[in-house]
Order: sequence, then structure tokens, then C-alpha cells
Amino acid sequence: MSHSVVISIALCLPASDIEALLQGRIIAAISNKFIAQGREFALCPTDGLMNVLPVERYYHSSFLPIAQTAFSQFGTETVSIKASARCELCQIINSAESLAALSSLTIWTQEALQEILTQRQNIFLAYLRVYYLPKAIEVPVKKNSQFVALPEGVTVSQANPVLNDRLFTIRKHQLETRQPPPHPELENLQSAIAFLTITNPAAKQLDQDIKAFLGWTTEELIQQSDPDLAWINDIAALGDRSIEQDKGKSNYQAGTDFENIVRKSLEFLGFTVDYFHKGGAGGVDVFCSKPYPLVAECKAGKKIPNPTAVQLLNLGTLRLQSQELFHQAAKLIIGPGEPTTQLKNAATIQGMSIINPQTLQNLVKLQHNYRGSVDLLKLKEYLKPGYSDNEVDKYIQQVYKAIQLRSHLVQLVKKHQDNTGDKNVEVATLFGAYGYSNPPQPLKIEEIYEILVELSSPLTGYVGRIKGEDWRRDRFYFLRDLPTPQN
Repeated sequence: MSHSVVISIALCLPASDIEALLQGRIIAAISNKFIAQGREFALCPTDGLMNVLPVERYYHSSFLPIAQTAFSQFGTETVSIKASARCELCQIINSAESLAALSSLTIWTQEALQEILTQRQNIFLAYLRVYYLPKAIEVPVKKNSQFVALPEGVTVSQANPVLNDRLFTIRKHQLETRQPPPHPELENLQSAIAFLTITNPAAKQLDQDIKAFLGWTTEELIQQSDPDLAWINDIAALGDRSIEQDKGKSNYQAGTDFENIVRKSLEFLGFTVDYFHKGGAGGVDVFCSKPYPLVAECKAGKKIPNPTAVQLLNLGTLRLQSQELFHQAAKLIIGPGEPTTQLKNAATIQGMSIINPQTLQNLVKLQHNYRGSVDLLKLKEYLKPGYSDNEVDKYIQQVYKAIQLRSHLVQLVKKHQDNTGDKNVEVATLFGAYGYSNPPQPLKIEEIYEILVELSSPLTGYVGRIKGEDWRRDRFYFLRDLPTPQN
């Protein structure tokens, strides 16, 4: 249960160190003096370091761009305090033996740690549980102080932690025992794409996925809706709008808007859209070249007219410049209206699939909620000739069922660890527990193992894997939740 407390002091730390704490990269800070366990305070950024080394030698090269940015944004008169912290532990390090391991788990170079130890004879490593403030506060810049008084008391709570209880406990144990980072290559990748997230939504999603896999962020934070993806809910709406505007010149713009969102939807699903071919007179509305050729006609209006199939046949053949290639391509007619009986028959004969915009929206929502879940090659098998909404819906339900099964296995690993205290678990133990867990479907032990390996991939990262002498001795441990589908 969250509790509130009024604090009146702030711990001064380098601005870059606070940024690393807020990003979840580190869970500890180097203090000038020992900090008592349980003490709570705000985190006040400064522009100084703990020793005289330049920034380039103080931080790892992978973190250096972030550190330099943090210092460059440092104010000259006031600073912004964004978070509070509670000290969970303060270790006194007075030997150089563990500095290499400590450096690998933090943002500081071994040289910087050695320099601090040489200058001060002790390193005070404070383990900090960090919480975001509801609103940032501005305070005057303070220098050469360990703690500074705040202009007025600030009420803080534990309602918005950087890391949840489980993640913090795992990270704290790793740092205390100096366990080496399991995926240093992914940490370097995350640092490399950090600056792309400002302008590239795809990079932002990858950045969030990597952080979640590394245990740098709480799952609840990365599941917040992305305002840049609000258009998904407009796919069916634009189709309906094209019906409402079926009369008059405004229908042209409604049809154009509908074509654009269909094109955007197919690209979001993973198709390579040819933007040099945007429909208009004498051209198909949408052409995709990969992973297989796909041609599509978008039809606004209350009815999808009879000539649509002939139009797609003629224009598609002209675009692909080959009757055989057109025959192999996926052919879509997308519209909110009711297809005529003649069109249904023609589409069936010509191998064309007719789908409603709502079906396309359901596919895009699936891809949005579970990135990479839509297999376009498998989807092609469900694009049956004629009216194929039901067939595509079958595919969507199959994917949701597969995700639900994987979510069940992730929870099985998590509950076993919570109930037994085991740090990891063998597949045989999970197989035994699976039968008593109200499973979605029967599975053999080999099938459970294959799914767990899939879930432990660096690109998924829902469970971790410790390889054994053979597959039966592999052990797995919980990393993050896989939300149960709500379709």
C-alpha cells in the first residue's frame, strides 16, 4: 500500500546520475557520506562529479551521450527536481577487488571508481528506490553540498515508482552479489538507439522493449497508450464516414482519407507499401511488394459496385505487368459497404478477398498490442476468395489463443517462484505444475520447453533462461508479464 510523507531535504547528485536512476539504468548512487537505511529525500541535480576526472573517463562510452545531454540541459540559476528516493541500503566499499564487477553493473568506469576510492578511501554506494514526483519543482542551484534544504516541504508517495517491487528486488540482489549483467550487448544497443526515439516511433517501441527485457522499466509504464497510434481506432470510422458522405463532392475526400488509412494500416502490419503508386485514375489504390505482392482496391459507399473486380483485375495486371504474377498476388477489396451478389461471385472466381474496414482495424489492433504477432505469410492463407471477414477473424482468434497460452506459461513461472522462493525452475517442474493450473490446452513437456525458449528470446524477454547440460536441465525464471489478450 502506498504511503505519503513530507520531505524537506534533497540529496545532491550529478544530473547524469539522476537521469540514469530515472531511466532505470542504475538503482544506486555514490554518496559523499553514509546514508541511513530508510531515509527519504528528493533528488537534486548538480553539474559536478565525484572526482576530477573528465566526463569522458568518468562514464562508460555507451552512457556518455546521455550524460553529456543531461549536463548540457543543466540550468544556471535553478534546477528541476523530478523524483524522490528512499535509501534501501548503503554499502561501504573500501577495497578495489570488486570495482570491476561494480563498474559492469553501473554507468561508472572502473577508472572513476578507483579514483573515488583513492581520494576518499571509501565509496558509499546508496541503493535508492526512486519514485516520480507528481509535479517537478524548481529550486535554486546548490553547490558543494551533500544535502540541501528545500524551499518548502514536499509531499511524496510511492504511487509512481521507476521500478516495481519485483524488478527492484531482482536488481538489488544482482548488484549486492555483483552478478555480471546478463545482456551487455543489449545495453549497448539500447544506448545506441536512445536518441532515435525522439523522432522514430519504431525506435521508441524497440527502446521500451529492450528496457523491459533488461529490467530497467516497470511493465505498466510501457503499456501506456501511444498518442501517435490513435489513428488505429479511425480505420473503421473512416470507412463509415465514407458511407455517410456517399453523395456530393465531399465523397472524394472521404475516399482519399480511407485509401490513406488503409495504406498506413497495411504498412503497420509489415507490408512494404509502394508509395510511388497511390491510385488515382488508371492505377490501383494500394500496391505492396513485400513479403509478397498485394494489390488492393478501397471502395467507399453503401455498396461495393459490380465493376470493382474487373477494375482490380485490369489495373492489377497492368501494375504487375504479368498475368501469372497477378494470379500469385494477394488481391483485396476493402470497403464498408455491402458487396453485390455479382461482385461476390466475380471475386470468388478471380481469387479476390473482400474484407470490411473493421476487420482490418482488428488486425492492426492485434499487431499494436502484440508487436510481431501478425504473420503475414500465414495471414495470406486466410485471405480466401470471396467474402473473407470470417476467415480472417479465425486467424485473429488463433493468434489470441496462442498468446493466451504463452501468457499462462509466463504466469506459471512467476507463481512458482513466488510460492516456492526458487530463483529459477526446470521445465519438468513446470510440466508437473501445468496440469494443475487450469491450462488453456494440453501440452507435452517438449512443447512447453519450446514455448519457454521462445519466450526467453532477447526479442521477447518474458522469461529468462539458464542453459543446462541438456534441454531437460535448462532452467527458467520470470522477467516480465505478458498481458492476457482482451479481444
